[in-house]
Amino acid sequence: MKFITRLGYYLGGFSVGLILLAVFLGGKKTSCDYGPNSRTIKNIAIKKPYYSEVFMESFNSLKLDSTELRKFLVGGKVDFSNSKIGKDSCNTYLIENHLKDKLYILQVQNCDSVAHYLAIEPKID
Repeated sequence: MKFITRLGYYLGGFSVGLILLAVFLGGKKTSCDYGPNSRTIKNIAIKKPYYSEVFMESFNSLKLDSTELRKFLVGGKVDFSNSKIGKDSCNTYLIENHLKDKLYILQVQNCDSVAHYLAIEPKID
């Protein structure tokens, strides 16, 4: 069989496969959250939030709203080296991200069914 014929069969099968994938995955909310940072943030974001008084004071003093908090969380990087992981059923994560041109740290305690937002403060180097 000639090369051009094999290439035609390959491209035909490949295009049919792409079309089938588009049909099956087209309307679904699929994501590729395989990295530890993405999995941790997704896990925190889907849980019911509870806010501490310290967090709410900082939140209000920074004049933030829930959409900015969501953007902060989704775009943030988890600092695993300073987070408290594996001690008990609730892990405490430190999430860093820029907010109003400054670097802030969000401290979140991730439990089984809820996420406790403990504090948000500027990072001091």
